[in-house]
Amino acid sequence: MSDDDMEPGQNPQPPDEQSLENASDDLILQEMQAAKKSDPEPPAEKSVADLEAIFDVPVRVSVVLGRSKIPIADLLKMDVGTVVELDRQVGEAIEIYVNDRLIARGEIVLVENRLGVTMTEIIKAA
Repeated sequence: MSDDDMEPGQNPQPPDEQSLENASDDLILQEMQAAKKSDPEPPAEKSVADLEAIFDVPVRVSVVLGRSKIPIADLLKMDVGTVVELDRQVGEAIEIYVNDRLIARGEIVLVENRLGVTMTEIIKAA
């Protein structure tokens, strides 16, 4: 009885050993080979034009010169010229953050009567 002759809901009968032997005589086995892996394509050349989409994305860059804790009463007494003592020494590296993520350390520089920052160490992502 073939599966086509069966009524819906009937379970097919398992084949007997004789029918399995006859089927194996008719079966021709072919050796299959795995598909050959082609060499991966080299990465495409990148150019500045590839980055144009992100040029206008705003980021917030913060440079931390140092930190200090002071009471609110002292904060309210501050005026122009007040000196705030920070927890860093002169010449010590400053931290550079982009969107609140530490990306580098650097030093303060003077450029045309303006303060600037030069990066001395890039922090690798962990």
